[in-house]
Amino acid sequence: MTEQFIGENFLLRNKTAQHLYHCYAKTLPIIDYHNHLSAQEINEDINFSSITEAWLGHDHYKWRAMRSNGIEERFITGDASERERFDKWCETMPYLIGNPLLHWTHLELQRYFDIDLFINKKNADVIWESCHDQLAKPEFSARNLLRRMNVESLCTTDDPLSDLEHHKALAEEGFEIKVLPTFRADDLFYIEKSEKFLGWINLLSTKTNTQITSIQDLFTSLALRFDYFHENGCRLSDIGIKVVPYVDCTVADADLVFRKVLAGQTINEQEADIFKTQIFQYYGMKNQQLGWAMQIHIGVLQDPNKRRFEEIGGATGMSAIDDKTFAMNLGNLLSDLDYGHHLPKTIIYCLNPRDNAIVASLIGAYQDSDSVPGKVQFGSAWWFNDQKEGMLSQLKMLGNLGVLGRFVGMLTDSRSLLSMPRHEYFRRILCNLLGQWVEEGELPNDEELLKNTVEGICYKNAKQYFAL
Repeated sequence: MTEQFIGENFLLRNKTAQHLYHCYAKTLPIIDYHNHLSAQEINEDINFSSITEAWLGHDHYKWRAMRSNGIEERFITGDASERERFDKWCETMPYLIGNPLLHWTHLELQRYFDIDLFINKKNADVIWESCHDQLAKPEFSARNLLRRMNVESLCTTDDPLSDLEHHKALAEEGFEIKVLPTFRADDLFYIEKSEKFLGWINLLSTKTNTQITSIQDLFTSLALRFDYFHENGCRLSDIGIKVVPYVDCTVADADLVFRKVLAGQTINEQEADIFKTQIFQYYGMKNQQLGWAMQIHIGVLQDPNKRRFEEIGGATGMSAIDDKTFAMNLGNLLSDLDYGHHLPKTIIYCLNPRDNAIVASLIGAYQDSDSVPGKVQFGSAWWFNDQKEGMLSQLKMLGNLGVLGRFVGMLTDSRSLLSMPRHEYFRRILCNLLGQWVEEGELPNDEELLKNTVEGICYKNAKQYFAL
């Protein structure tokens, strides 16, 4: 048996850090305000058939790592058995030195299953059998997995056309953990993908029982969906922007573009950006009217491998970090909203760590006292950055250029119900950083200051900011 390497003071390298984590951070509830969990799985309170389904069913992080270890695709997204796929994951783990998956996966084994073994080929049988036995028990159902991690609320990611039937059922039942939707309208934004875009518009028309022949009709239909989501607990929106657009234009300009697409005509890049600029403005205004927080994700180079995309599809672990610039265009988009006092609470996530200073400085230009402290946020280290160095970089840059004490903290961005220990990972890293600053004389050893900072970033700031 390999010796346990994740002990009680994992990542806590000084006495102050240990004190802050164990006294203040460890037992705080979790608000996971951005993830891709299934409300259906939670509503139906499923039990996973195996640890493979729980770990590898939707996790493209793991799929990507397995490919890099030379594992054949049939063991990743193919037709191999659950046990075969699990064994290949165990074979991969010893090679993931320096990868956050090494820490996350072992934290999950400990926190959910009380297993301290190192994941490798030698220990595969014991881990498989122990997890299999436990997952079959009622106390390991979807809802109990969330209860086990002290989750208070979570926000899934949902198409605006969704009926939200599972969110509604959970709310009507009175499930004590809030499972709330998030309004994610990427299909609306990408008008240049005309066939997919028009298909979505047609579905919106049917869903809202409206005829959409102009951009004002589109706004009217979208307003109905915004209201429907709000009535069902939604308090956040999200949008993934690959290239941030901006054109100085009017709604009338965007209407002409929209009508061309409805008529089956081709539009150029400038025209697409005109439409996107006005859609962003409408999106922001609706968020502000409803008191929502608008999330913006920037910087994905989506599925650059054409052959693999055609073979196995998108969202399978093939994406990368893009390097397009965005500061001026994003600044203009936010400025237009702010000029009319329509800028909502906004969280900006950048995938390229090169852009950390850009976002951390940009948010300071749009702060206001009209809603909550830290109205415009530099979002937590995202996707390729949600590892130790990425989190530290984000925290330090926000500290250098912004107001770290108002940061709304961590999220999982995960499709796995076993991902909640990522909050623990973040909390340990935060406490270690604060402890380091204290012990190096860069921060006063003031108990009230440190307690308020830890509790704020790990829980209280998010609770106030999102008003869930």
